[in-house]
Amino acid sequence: MSFNVKFWLKVSLFNLLIVASLGVLMRYKIGFCFPYFDQKNIQHAHSHFAFAAWITHALYVLMIHFLLKNSPSINTTSYNRIIKVNLICSYGMLFSFFYQGYSTLSIVFSTSTIILACWFAFCFFQDLKKTGIASPALPWFKAALLFNIFSSLGTFYLAYMMATRDFNDHWYLASVFFYLHFQYNGFFIFVCLGLFFGECKTLLPDFKYKPLFFYLFCASVIPAYFLSTLWAKLPEWLYSVVVIAAMAQLYAWISIVKSIALALKTGSTLTKFQGYLFVFVGIAFTIKLSLQLASTIPFVSTLAFGFRPIVIAYLHLVLLAVISVFILAYVFTFKLISVNRTTAAAIGLFASGIFLNELVLAIQGISAIGYVVVKYVNETLFGISLLLLLGTVLMVYSQSKKAPIYQNQ
Repeated sequence: MSFNVKFWLKVSLFNLLIVASLGVLMRYKIGFCFPYFDQKNIQHAHSHFAFAAWITHALYVLMIHFLLKNSPSINTTSYNRIIKVNLICSYGMLFSFFYQGYSTLSIVFSTSTIILACWFAFCFFQDLKKTGIASPALPWFKAALLFNIFSSLGTFYLAYMMATRDFNDHWYLASVFFYLHFQYNGFFIFVCLGLFFGECKTLLPDFKYKPLFFYLFCASVIPAYFLSTLWAKLPEWLYSVVVIAAMAQLYAWISIVKSIALALKTGSTLTKFQGYLFVFVGIAFTIKLSLQLASTIPFVSTLAFGFRPIVIAYLHLVLLAVISVFILAYVFTFKLISVNRTTAAAIGLFASGIFLNELVLAIQGISAIGYVVVKYVNETLFGISLLLLLGTVLMVYSQSKKAPIYQNQ
């Protein structure tokens, strides 16, 4: 059965457009008077759809593409079904959360995506055994899929609290952060790094990959979760482990950057625009890991969790500046989407919007710390959300050429 990589990636871009549209609606409701629709419901629809229909969908497709590239004969019947059902569940969450918030229907759809994560992981591991593929990407992918399943423990505990109506503020926050941490620091980041290392020799022929990169990142993911729970007054020994984990990840990343810099001296296959996109991701990831280490300082941690604009800026830094731009840079570089001037302009516009969004949120957050009100900040953020939306509209518009299809027996 055939698996149309380019078609499914076009779908992911359309899903990104919907995510951006919901972002515009939320920003409009904050900046202007618009009493229609519940803001909390829109937020839930926005976040769940972004995770499932944009990022997870795109990463699943890219991992399947990796398998097909290394072993074109694998059977993709199960993967086609997983992708289709995941989209059905994603759109189910979109509409159910938008109109009802947390309800039986939205919980059924979100729980189904967890079952799909297990199904995808099983199929992927089975195919890796059959094909015997050797690549530095493999340990990253395997860990990513396990972290994806592991993150569901947070959502299951949330469901338990809702069912029993036994709410505890600290456990509620711990459960939410558990899910978020193992999604973006585990599943999302590890797949992106796996994709990068899997193709690094193509981009940078003299790049020297070291297994230590993986070991440091993997060993530090679980203790790094407690960076999200520093408000819980951790025991000193655990706090020390958390600090070491944050330092280990930053050290591993610096080592990777040094290896990339050495490889760049002897040449790269990247164009200037492609290089700019990956540099954008690299700088954003460096900032992310630096902020992560800085948050181990109690005063900084208190500020980070005490002001909403800072929390939003950090989440957008990871999900937009790092993960989303990486996905766009990757599919653009390897021509997995239709590549033309409009595509390049659209991605450039989208990245510019992300930069401006982070800048304004940072200004808003820093000002909030000093209890200074920044005039027209909500209106400015609304304008930036329109810029992001325009970038996604142009991305979708730029995709018009026929997609190549992998034919599998």
